Amino acid sequence: MAASRIVFVNRYYYPDLSATSQILTDLAVHLAESGMDVTVVTGRQRYTGARVALRARERLRGVHVLRVITTGFGRVRLAGRAADYMSFYFSAFWQLVKLLRQGDIVIAKTDPPLMSVVAALASRLKGARQVNWLQDLFPEVAAVLEPEVLSARIARIARELRDWSLRYAEANVVLGELMSCRVLALGLPRDRVVTIPNWADDRAIEPVAHELNPLRAEWDLEGKFVVAYSGNLGRAHEFSTMLGAARLLAKYRDIVILVIGAGARLPEVERFTAEHRLANLLHVPYQPRERLPWSLGVADVHLVSLLPELEGLIVPSKFYGIAAARRATAFIGDADGEIAKLLKRHDCGRAFAIGDAAGLADFIVELYEHPEVCSRMGHNARAALDAEWSQAKAFRQWRGLLVGLQNRDEPSRP
Repeated sequence: MAASRIVFVNRYYYPDLSATSQILTDLAVHLAESGMDVTVVTGRQRYTGARVALRARERLRGVHVLRVITTGFGRVRLAGRAADYMSFYFSAFWQLVKLLRQGDIVIAKTDPPLMSVVAALASRLKGARQVNWLQDLFPEVAAVLEPEVLSARIARIARELRDWSLRYAEANVVLGELMSCRVLALGLPRDRVVTIPNWADDRAIEPVAHELNPLRAEWDLEGKFVVAYSGNLGRAHEFSTMLGAARLLAKYRDIVILVIGAGARLPEVERFTAEHRLANLLHVPYQPRERLPWSLGVADVHLVSLLPELEGLIVPSKFYGIAAARRATAFIGDADGEIAKLLKRHDCGRAFAIGDAAGLADFIVELYEHPEVCSRMGHNARAALDAEWSQAKAFRQWRGLLVGLQNRDEPSRP
């Protein structure tokens, strides 16, 4: 019998630059380079360009990439997003049915939501084994961010289908302690819930001294103390606290708030900046991945935020890139949340409640006036990453999980 293949399913893959795409690309390439037969079933769009049509089939760094046809309405309107989801469900299911052999391992990510259900149906039909890689928990996230979209009945059905796909799987990979608690509370056996945090490419993201960082000159930041928010400005995050702090810090000519990225909340940031004429707030678009060491290193301290009601449902994985760049973090959200606990445990930043713009501004001024404190927190972050959250450690955990499944004679399901 041929060795079982590893088949990933996610709506985005390289050359897309979204966070789920980059993490998936890292792992798929690593597994292929380690000798595994790896295929990715994905879409032909990019996260920021629904009309972009990528190649249907190609082999990238040892990974077989199969891109299925979907609608291309994009993320702006709910109806269009739903159509894109449904078309991906049908196309991906059909591709999996054609592709899978008995014993193959299907790893379903959570974009689009409930992809684990579609993958479980195909896996069951073809005798494949399934692993769910949970980047978030749907429909619970939707209940927080878009409560008007799902009726109570639809949400209940979605939870029942999702829970069935979790029970069907050989393993469910979660990103942190609080997410593990949420999943275990659904009644899954403990040995089917595996915690493997997301990662940053800590080999590529090395600390860059300000005087060696070309973006400092390119963005007119030389001699400035830079506080950066880098990544998706989505509805899961909160920005009024950051904007309030920016307003309080406007009197400091050498402190700049830098926003790198895009998302649904960017217009809110731009309106506030224009309304209050904040010369100390600068926005630049997403940066190519090869510039990530510079864009993360351009800051002295980074901002991370998450709505408190989403703790355990989402983990802001941008924290690991910040740690790799050896920078401190100011977290805005639940003081008992996943990232807040890590900051306190490793003394690599501080957490602030939503609305505490004054406390956040005072912390930024403290780091500005005491660069040795800022440097110590950054060094602590990198040391913790090297010890606990390195890419190499995550890869070892994934390889151990998948090799263990490949060596099982029969699928083991409750």
